[in-house]
Amino acid sequence: STQAKTLFPYTTLFRSSRLREFDGKMAEIGRFCIHPEWRDPDILRLAWGELSRHVEREGIEMLFGCSSFMGTDTHGYEDTFAMLRERHLAPKRWLPRVKAPQVFRFARVLRLRQSDPRAAMAAMPPLLRSYLAMGGWVSDHAVVDAQLGTLHVFTGLEIRAIPPARAKLLRAVAA
Repeated sequence: STQAKTLFPYTTLFRSSRLREFDGKMAEIGRFCIHPEWRDPDILRLAWGELSRHVEREGIEMLFGCSSFMGTDTHGYEDTFAMLRERHLAPKRWLPRVKAPQVFRFARVLRLRQSDPRAAMAAMPPLLRSYLAMGGWVSDHAVVDAQLGTLHVFTGLEIRAIPPARAKLLRAVAA
């Protein structure tokens, strides 16, 4: 349905059928938006705390969804996409395949480009940066979403991959 497409775009944007082989409980994380003028870090901390409680309470072993880049032009994100290709691609067994009609196949297009880590991190969406710091991974392509004016990369996080120090902090925030 149109509503399902709007609320849960991942299944319409990516072929994620490989995740059916994951032998644990999974949770799809929907959009999380903070008004650009609201810069209070407690907003994101509270969200992570609640998500941590949910993961713990439900025994979730993998989170997945999309991380979005502002705009549909890939210019300015080359270093970020190159870094994603170099360091953060999904394991082959979970790698989502192309489904959407318009994509930027960054792993293929930027295969010879070495990223500038400083430039890559400067252009990285903050939420994606958080997932990656916890051991998250991404698809090898970005979906161009003209309707929302964004580029989406499928993002996954196996809970057991979260570094112990980060997991401890998340549990503290959740308490």
